Amino acid sequence: MWDLKIKAVINLDANATTGMLPEVLEAMLPWLSGVQANPSGSYRTAKLARKAVDQAREQVADLIGAHPDEIIFTGSGTESVNTALNSLDKLTGEGRALVSAIEHSAVLRFVESRERAYDLSPVNQDGLINLEAFSELCKGAGYVSTMAANNETGMIQPLAEIINIAKENGLPVHSDAIQAAGKISISVRDLPVDVLSISAHKFHGPKGIGALYVRKGLEFAPLIFGGGQEKNRRSGTENVPAIVGMGMAAQLAKFYLEHDRKENIAAERDAFEDYLLANVPGCLRNGDPTHRLPNTSHLSFEGCDSAGMLILLDEAGVACAAGSACMTGKQKPSHVQLAMGIPESRAKTSLRFSFSRENRSGDTLVAAEKVRKCVEKLRNVQGSGIGPVAIYTS
Repeated sequence: MWDLKIKAVINLDANATTGMLPEVLEAMLPWLSGVQANPSGSYRTAKLARKAVDQAREQVADLIGAHPDEIIFTGSGTESVNTALNSLDKLTGEGRALVSAIEHSAVLRFVESRERAYDLSPVNQDGLINLEAFSELCKGAGYVSTMAANNETGMIQPLAEIINIAKENGLPVHSDAIQAAGKISISVRDLPVDVLSISAHKFHGPKGIGALYVRKGLEFAPLIFGGGQEKNRRSGTENVPAIVGMGMAAQLAKFYLEHDRKENIAAERDAFEDYLLANVPGCLRNGDPTHRLPNTSHLSFEGCDSAGMLILLDEAGVACAAGSACMTGKQKPSHVQLAMGIPESRAKTSLRFSFSRENRSGDTLVAAEKVRKCVEKLRNVQGSGIGPVAIYTS
């Protein structure tokens, strides 16, 4: 058995994942420990499982304003993205894929792996897609894929304008809405997107389950073949507990959005951010302060490498994410920040703090003060010229 008794942590890494809400776990338990049935069967318990899957499909569809028949369950958000792009790739012939320069690796690694060419649409210094450049690139494209909100900076993209420009050029559009769904309102009735990806664990559902919206009437090519589940659109026996959990999480997310609970999260984020901007010299905010997810703060700390900050903050009981990827001890600035024109030296000092409904009000300023102290300690260490990272924890 794993010993998971670790010291209390203030989790400010909700964009990486969120914890399951109690209501979600409660909805899943009967399908984990009670009824064990394949939804494709013809017996009574199988029909119960089918009914549970259908109900979850309705709940997920309701979150994004879709019809239940337009929802395909997948094994993850990444699978949802790859399924969407694989379908558009096959159905649009030789045209170039057009994706933004700040896309998640699920998009970028996919287009890089294909033999056909692709274009990267640039963003401005606020992290928002440059619509003029995007419009020009549409002229040689076969399809478009652009995220609804960036996973690193939280910048909400001008999706309505992007879709309108793409449609004027006759291009189908996929949107990676994995970071946006459940945090801001998204309706495919208002946004004529063709395919859209979401993931349950980003809005307090279980891991290992995602969904793909496919507009009714759009020709579709599956990625996974087999027994013909999901109306021949994604084969494989349905993961009933996870699907039920995703449905409940979607229902709860819609309730919270309709009752403006996101404003509470934004207030916590703003209090945290305001404290650091006012009390930490050399603290800078990255991206547009208004066009962003209500839960995300992306900050740079002059003179503090993000790898060292992560070590100190972990010791202090604060979980967050670096604005750069650390691989075998060597920092590599994130493609998102470089695309925004942020200098490499600053990009290597960036951290992402992302809040959720699980954060308690009293934790916000406690976490901010811990960040301030870690910045002070790291600057003292680095200013002394002492190199080994091990000194950070001393």
